[in-house]
Amino acid sequence: MKNFEEKYGKIWRSQFESDPGTSDKFYLNVAYPYPSGAMHVGHGRTYIVPDVIGRFWRMKGCQVLYPMAFHVTGTPVIGISRRIAAGDEKTIRLYSDLYRVPQKTLDTFIEPMAIVHHFSQEYERVMSRCGLSIDWRRRFTTVDPTYSKFIEWQYLHLHDQNRVVRGAHPVKYCMGCDNPVGDHDLLEGEHAEIVKYVLVMFSWNEYIIPCATLRPETTYGVTNLWVNPDVMYRKVRVDGQKWILSPEATEKIRLQDHDVIVDGDISGADLVDQTAFNPLSGDVQILPAGFVDPDMATGIVMSVPAHAPFDYIALRDLQQQGKYLNITPVPLITVEGYGRCPAQDAVERAGISNQNDPAMEVLTQEVYNAEHSKGRMLPEYGGKPVKEARDEISELMLERYGSAVMFEFDNRNVICRCGTRVYVRILHDQWFLKYSDPEWKENVHSDLESVTLVPPEVRAEFSRTIDWLNDWACTRRIGLGTKVPWDKDWLVEPLSDSTMYMSYYTISHKIRNIEPGLLTPDVFDYIFLGQGDPQSVPREILDELRQEFLYWYPYDFRFSAKDLISNHLTFQLFHHDALFPPELRPQGMVIFGMGLLEGAKMSSSKGNVILLEDALDEFGADTVRMFLVGSAEPWQDFDWRNELVSSVRKQIERFWNTINDGIQSEDTYDIDAWVLSRMQKHIEMTTNALESFQTRQALQEAYFSIESDLKWYRRRLPEGIRSSAVINTIAPVWVRLLAPFIPYTCEELWTMVGSGEPVGFASWPQPDSSLVNTGLELSEELLSRTVEDIESIIRLIQIETESITLYVAPEWKWDIFRIIASASDRKKVMGEIMKNDEMKSRGKEATDAAKQITNQIHRFPPELVSSIAANKLDELAVFNEVRDFLQREFGVSVSVINAEESSHPKARAALPFKPAIVVQ
Repeated sequence: MKNFEEKYGKIWRSQFESDPGTSDKFYLNVAYPYPSGAMHVGHGRTYIVPDVIGRFWRMKGCQVLYPMAFHVTGTPVIGISRRIAAGDEKTIRLYSDLYRVPQKTLDTFIEPMAIVHHFSQEYERVMSRCGLSIDWRRRFTTVDPTYSKFIEWQYLHLHDQNRVVRGAHPVKYCMGCDNPVGDHDLLEGEHAEIVKYVLVMFSWNEYIIPCATLRPETTYGVTNLWVNPDVMYRKVRVDGQKWILSPEATEKIRLQDHDVIVDGDISGADLVDQTAFNPLSGDVQILPAGFVDPDMATGIVMSVPAHAPFDYIALRDLQQQGKYLNITPVPLITVEGYGRCPAQDAVERAGISNQNDPAMEVLTQEVYNAEHSKGRMLPEYGGKPVKEARDEISELMLERYGSAVMFEFDNRNVICRCGTRVYVRILHDQWFLKYSDPEWKENVHSDLESVTLVPPEVRAEFSRTIDWLNDWACTRRIGLGTKVPWDKDWLVEPLSDSTMYMSYYTISHKIRNIEPGLLTPDVFDYIFLGQGDPQSVPREILDELRQEFLYWYPYDFRFSAKDLISNHLTFQLFHHDALFPPELRPQGMVIFGMGLLEGAKMSSSKGNVILLEDALDEFGADTVRMFLVGSAEPWQDFDWRNELVSSVRKQIERFWNTINDGIQSEDTYDIDAWVLSRMQKHIEMTTNALESFQTRQALQEAYFSIESDLKWYRRRLPEGIRSSAVINTIAPVWVRLLAPFIPYTCEELWTMVGSGEPVGFASWPQPDSSLVNTGLELSEELLSRTVEDIESIIRLIQIETESITLYVAPEWKWDIFRIIASASDRKKVMGEIMKNDEMKSRGKEATDAAKQITNQIHRFPPELVSSIAANKLDELAVFNEVRDFLQREFGVSVSVINAEESSHPKARAALPFKPAIVVQ
């Protein structure tokens, strides 16, 4: 099969160059890769699934565009090159051992663009090996001069619309790069969110001890503070006030718009048993707690044992040692399902023995969620719902009691690709995209309503993201990328320059021929908006570019990962709304699940990956494609397991052998009509599945269901016969059905069974209703089910079989079947049945049969029930016709008898489509 990859790989490169035509278009695109390392099989699935869809629509007669580019904006490759230049052993091993970069090439990686050049070439080569039907003419990188002009045009419009503003906001900040960073710049903690804490100020002597909380309404119930006695805290002046903070918190506060001066140190042990004061809680003791993490918020924690399970159990542990017996929890909140002190109630009910119990995390979250969603403050504390009280008390503390705000990550392990820790920093001169604008949010919500989302349930996540999305730091000081056109000291950051490139694909292969200096904003206004009269580029060229854009846009479907809903996928909705009219906004998105390797999440940095090229070398492109598409639907997580991939290769070999063997056959048989009839359903089901992006279901129909039919078909052929001329008839159909999935194999087979043009451009099969024989399909279904039942009985009784008798159901049971099958309410159908005089006369026999048939119908697939009810099947004739087959299968004589003509006790068990079977 690898010979086919070499043979067709070269031919295909130019075949899939897509230009505007007279046919309908189908424009799909996928998140472009960041070429900083080798592709793994997870990447393969990302690009192969859209290729299957694209090949399908191309065969359906559409002009299909599947473009590709490379995202190189930002600092990742800069960080990599710096680590390599510094001799970082972990990075060098990653690139030399896992990615197998030759030493000569690796030596050049001290230049960031050398990394980009090497891996973008690798990506293109490996993608081509995978058989991706990409139009490579449209390839670009996000630092190409022409693309930068496109980004400048986009941001000038956003700036003019007041959607890019300057302000002070908390951002993720790398101290090593001295630059704000986004998720694409991170080595760890890619999805960490910035959380806003309120600092509750406790006074001690001349110092303030700030404690961070997300629940300011619980300040009334603080009974003590927790301090780590093993930590050396710092005495600092924050904006002139004397505070006590952990060393880590001191640096965090310094980055959050505060003037910080360190005056000295104080041991946590020296704070133990001291008394602090807050107006809402009064005097509270400071207690020792080794569990307090100095790297969490301020490094000192306020304790609310009535409502925080960790606080309750920590206090209980101390009191069981006979300490601090004077402290009792102070209940503030009442919540249904919990006692007076919800934290105490939850801990005691769960039987938690100590604070190290792993169940504590879940228990804490349950209590917090219950109190926030259903809790109400006690009357003496205002009696309001917790949701309202939280905001009111937060404002009160900030305005009256000297509280402040502190920002922290919900995940503390946030590391830049340069290897430096990332902090939350407040920037004042930063440029922000104003995603907080209520009007813009409302417009995007409206746009989302017309977007087809696969799977549909992700719509709620998009809506949530639109709602909570705040202003986004869209610029950086250093890195690769486009300079902000009105402020050249800044660069547009990676996620922010990747919102509209789908539109740029439509013209990327032609606009690169224009000198970048000529690409003034009015040129893009004309191309994308049809506005203005630019003079720098000839009108005929501009018209050609605009016509190309309008032919392809809007895009039909975008394929991307579910973790990008919270940023990129939603960002692009905002930007399309701001720049393009409604008719040019996104039409659909398919959201991918995650990739696993032997059950564990894939991670290049941790070495838990199978490189895509290694998989192609070992298994072949078609095997890799078929496994990645067939292991799960696109939106589900998939798990790469080598032994399962090997079995897929054998399946392709069986397909190849079936087609080749069939070419040699000339004889025909009665059972051929059944194969042809079944094939029409497989065509319909495969088509429906692909139109719904159910690529796994489509493969099940196009390969496994057909193979299952052929297995039964060979069984039904005369003894010694393995194939027939019908394979010649179905081969052109079967090859085309599988062409989107395993194109190399099908392209070669098409040279034997096809009509001349490449299989990728052959017409998609259409069901032929004249070949559908429902009666024959039903007869074979009855036969195959009966054979399975006979086999089960023989396995069960384990005696030597001498004869088999089939008792078929009488007509009156068929009448019952049809009545029940057509009933709108099967629970009430018995009355309808007993209206019939014959059924009345049968009494209990009829009611027993009705119950049995009802149970039988519930076990059958609905389409089979409908088919049985709609077609009058003569079971006696069916079994008599295939008696020779049954006798050959089981090697004994077979009798077929109408159940009503026999006194055998088993005969009464005969049901429609399920004969009673007696094996002797």
